Amino acid sequence: MKKDLTVCPVKRAGADGFTLLEILVVVLIITILATIVGVNVANRPEEARIAAARAQIASLKTALRLYHMDNGMLPAPRQGLDALCTPPESEPRPRAYREGGYLDSRRVPDDPWGRPYSYLVPGREGEPFEIISYGSDGEPGGEGAARDISSSDL
Repeated sequence: MKKDLTVCPVKRAGADGFTLLEILVVVLIITILATIVGVNVANRPEEARIAAARAQIASLKTALRLYHMDNGMLPAPRQGLDALCTPPESEPRPRAYREGGYLDSRRVPDDPWGRPYSYLVPGREGEPFEIISYGSDGEPGGEGAARDISSSDL
């Protein structure tokens, strides 16, 4: 004769879910953590703008390299970065060019302080090109949030 090996689980009273007190404690902990993170992020808007400028400059730098590979030259200073958004004169269109240009938008974005990026050909330190944001004050040089952010630093 075979024995039945099925185990019957014992059900404890009150083990069906969380209590209201447990849920309130978890919500309180999440609220405290969100407050700490929110305050720290809110106190650093200039650091966020600097990070955004670096990311935009890196994107512009990549687009310029693609433009150079496709066209054999960089945009002239008079064309500026706007050349990344206009259709090329050569046919067929270069392989890296897509509708709207070498950028994801139809116009070159301004820096996080609302000013256009400066484009130099050649760059100040001997690079083929340089893209510069002059920071929060819009003037060359500066400290902290007013310091220059350049493609040669990336």
